[in-house]
Amino acid sequence: METDVSVWSLIANAGLLVKLVMLLLVVASIVSWALIYQRVKVFNQARKAQLAFEEQFWSGMDLGQLYRDVNANPTPFSGMESLFRAGFKEFSRLRQQSRDADAVMEGTQRAMRVAFSREQERLELHLPFLATVGSTSPYIGLFGTVWGIMNSFRGLAQVQQATLATVAPGISEALIATAMGLFAAIPAVIAYNRFAAKSDALLKNYETFADEFSSILHRRVHHSEKAAAK
Repeated sequence: METDVSVWSLIANAGLLVKLVMLLLVVASIVSWALIYQRVKVFNQARKAQLAFEEQFWSGMDLGQLYRDVNANPTPFSGMESLFRAGFKEFSRLRQQSRDADAVMEGTQRAMRVAFSREQERLELHLPFLATVGSTSPYIGLFGTVWGIMNSFRGLAQVQQATLATVAPGISEALIATAMGLFAAIPAVIAYNRFAAKSDALLKNYETFADEFSSILHRRVHHSEKAAAK
């Protein structure tokens, strides 16, 4: 009589704790893939929105007109546009209230820092979950494997003659948990590293834009200050 050693039969015959470990790893893997798909869309849209806004910003359009355009039709996932809207809005508001150029620029830069922090949170959303899955799944799978092997050897104590056919099914059941742990961890680690690199690149571009935009506003407010003093 042949023993059914297919993967599904091994999973079905595994102990309760090992099955729970496998279920946990399957759920973690499914959630990870869903988040990976969602993050891919977010980063692709953020990159396209950045390139589109940069082209519009450096086209020579009047900043006031550009602000009215982007404020009327904001582009989703455009972090650079969000920084521009926050900075120009605060700049315009403070110029009406104060003639102190330094105070105006300090408030403008503060508004852009707040907008930058929001964009950073949006880009890095769910990345800690992927990092957690990538770092813990192999150990969770290993725990299931160790537990399964312990049960297999406990079962051997009740058998007078131990053979490979007696030991193999139990060990195979246990090793599936390790395999599932690696299956959940590897994509999560690769995706986390990839998304973290993309996030850093986008955020560096945002910081560069914020510095350049601040310089433009700085020249404008000081030029107005000098013109008013004459």
